[in-house]
Amino acid sequence: MIKVAVIDDYQNAFQQIVDVDKYKDKFEFKIFNEPFNDEKEAIIQLEDFEALFIMRERTPITKSLIEGLSKLKYIMTSGMRNNSIDLKATKKKNIIVCGTDINPNPAAEITWALILGLYRNMKQEIDNMFQGYWQTTIGFELKGKMLGLIGLGKIGSQVAKVGKAFGMEVCAWSENLNLSNANQLGVLPMNKEDLIKNSDIISIHLVLGEKYKNLITKKEFGLMKKTAFLINTSRGPIINENDLVEALKDEKIAGAGLDVYDKEPLPQDHKLRFLPNALLLPHIGYVTAENYSKFYLQMIENLKGCLKNKPLRLIS
Repeated sequence: MIKVAVIDDYQNAFQQIVDVDKYKDKFEFKIFNEPFNDEKEAIIQLEDFEALFIMRERTPITKSLIEGLSKLKYIMTSGMRNNSIDLKATKKKNIIVCGTDINPNPAAEITWALILGLYRNMKQEIDNMFQGYWQTTIGFELKGKMLGLIGLGKIGSQVAKVGKAFGMEVCAWSENLNLSNANQLGVLPMNKEDLIKNSDIISIHLVLGEKYKNLITKKEFGLMKKTAFLINTSRGPIINENDLVEALKDEKIAGAGLDVYDKEPLPQDHKLRFLPNALLLPHIGYVTAENYSKFYLQMIENLKGCLKNKPLRLIS
């Protein structure tokens, strides 16, 4: 019997998706719905488990955590890339790490929820409706506005298509911009500085790495239009969070729509929570029934493959 810890299952989705009784002869599951207070608590809670089912970039799977879990043999993560796993440490301890497929469209969809929410003052109008008020703000139209995409991969390309459907001008920049893809989408390639200066909406769709950490800082906020909105559904550290708070507080830009943060869950007393021009979501870009089903069912499939010495979707 393999003991499996399903950690950071915030919505208690695992039991809704997986028929646990079906696997009771092979796996003993324990579900953790709350994040651990610290690594010490995580080690105490997880020390008896041979396998971890994890959601990427929730609990960090660090070298010290791995070294503290003497029985750990398998880690199954959502997605095929997880920067919060120390893969050198797992390799050293011969721990097998496997991933899953992930649908890119939910992140593109949540991007447009944030853009529309900001452009039409959705949060204020919804709150005011519950308080008995009617038509308290004036919104903006998307048609004719410039949408600047930082990153034009799978997600950025989907965002671009919707922008074009709304009648927007769309431009894009990244260090490895695919010019033929941009041309096919009708997206104007632009250097970073010009994109930041000219865009009415800037939306980030990059994979976080050292070269993109603190890509948007005080300098970039100084170049943006005062009427510009910044959207981040990628990874928090791409934007310098302190500089973002200052830019929003001083109204250097019109607002920001965020689904990702430096520290997650976002602390209850974080300054972003108290800014009226910040539209905040709790990193739900990938949180869909379709994705969760894919994650958990493929994690089980992966683990069964590992036990037969035929691991699937290996991450090295």
